[in-house]
Amino acid sequence: MATPTLTGLLKRVAGEFPNRRAVSVSGKLDLTHARLHEIIERAASRLVASGIKPGDVVALTFPNTVEFVIMFLAVIRARATAAPLNAAYTTEEFEFYLSDSESKLLLTQQEGNSSAQAAASKLKIPHATATFSGADSELNLSPSPTESDDPNLISQLINDPSDMALFLHTSGTTSRPKGVPLTQLNLASSVNNIKLVYKLTESDTTVIVLPLFHVHGLLAGLLSSLAAGAAVALPSAGRFSASTFWKDMATYNATWYTAVPTIHQIILDRHFSNPESVYPKLRFIRSCSASLAPAILARLEEAFNTPVLEAYAMTEATHLMCSNPLPEDGPHKAGSVGKPVGQEMAILNENGVIQDADVSGEVCLRGPNVTKGYKHNPEANKVAFQFGWFHTGDLGYFDSDGYLHLVGRIKELINRGGEKISPVEVDAVLLSHPDIAQAVAFGVPDDKYGEEINCAIIPRDGTDIDEEEVLRFCKKNLAAFKVPKKVFLTDSLPETASGKIQRRIVSEHFLAQISTASVPKFGA
Repeated sequence: MATPTLTGLLKRVAGEFPNRRAVSVSGKLDLTHARLHEIIERAASRLVASGIKPGDVVALTFPNTVEFVIMFLAVIRARATAAPLNAAYTTEEFEFYLSDSESKLLLTQQEGNSSAQAAASKLKIPHATATFSGADSELNLSPSPTESDDPNLISQLINDPSDMALFLHTSGTTSRPKGVPLTQLNLASSVNNIKLVYKLTESDTTVIVLPLFHVHGLLAGLLSSLAAGAAVALPSAGRFSASTFWKDMATYNATWYTAVPTIHQIILDRHFSNPESVYPKLRFIRSCSASLAPAILARLEEAFNTPVLEAYAMTEATHLMCSNPLPEDGPHKAGSVGKPVGQEMAILNENGVIQDADVSGEVCLRGPNVTKGYKHNPEANKVAFQFGWFHTGDLGYFDSDGYLHLVGRIKELINRGGEKISPVEVDAVLLSHPDIAQAVAFGVPDDKYGEEINCAIIPRDGTDIDEEEVLRFCKKNLAAFKVPKKVFLTDSLPETASGKIQRRIVSEHFLAQISTASVPKFGA
């Protein structure tokens, strides 16, 4: 079999399932796989007519709209590299990302994005807008290409597995974000892995919950669905809304959805405070991008009567690395991220020796879905690629059934006077309390122990839990040295745009509230 490309998979689907729905915008439009393919081909030819060449980087900053879906796929069809960016970035952030990616064009929706445009103007990067008015129309680029968009321009371009298709940045939990180039082969490999483990077919539909500028929503939600001949629905507002989520799920006969734990919690909270009269029967719910506490998993399964499958992923692996299986393929274990999917994975010690079951070490992997290396960052590549493996920076162990259990980020372990504490373990205990809706444990500098453990919690609506009760509960369920020394009660936690809770940022946020002293930037 020929080495796959994502564009090749999508072209095949357009031929196999031409009349099946591919993309819907809630209440506005529906596109079949064949029609989507036609629109992408025309949009790609317009990009080529605009001067975009193979290897050029095109930055895209959109809400979750059909224009983004079309232009993302058109960029990679033109053998260029798509660099999706968060529309909420500041001008300074846009300047960094546009410069670091060496973008040649900025694409936005018709309304534009003043911060992105200001950054692009400063860097002398041209700006164009994309609009799409309906299923029978073509995508319009403005300014229009100076050359005529001859369809032959694109038919002569053959996508190659080695084409750099996607350029993203890591979350930067401990340092400045690193650029991650991903090829057509990386994308196709990951999409095939996701289709395989969840048995996605043309009969499936999902509602896109997560932002498409992030690898989770883009790969697991959008691209894997399209490559399976399945359908996706985009919320009409261009972003997740708890008030319309179940209505959209029911309207489009959704069979599954994927989200981060924060979103699952929002969906659960709405269920408890304002339940739907009936919920659609789902094949499964998927959780990824951050640890899902066993107590939350159990509440989700009970509320929506479907298996909740926790997975493990990262940008450098083009998203999916491990997942719990569907019920017919094996048990799913609360507290585990499941088994490796379509790649080799090992637990290594600091000398590169593979560890036995139940022995913790660094989670390492290799496979066709893994990036070849960070862009222009030889030092990071030297650290990340050792002993013939990619090193994730995560601590974990395999149990005797081959399921991976994550202990935490190596750099996020709290070292309290030589005792190593996993904040993930403390999170799980906190979240098992019935009055706690969200919780995060984190390390803070301490004169006596070097580091001490604190936590922040969001109480469940209608409860009056206080610090004393939190500490009593922790003392009952944790060893004394793992009990937080301070509890912050709050109504919100600082998150990244992709919904991740980063402990370093949480620590800085709450310490700044109680001290005017300079707070150390862990890992900076």
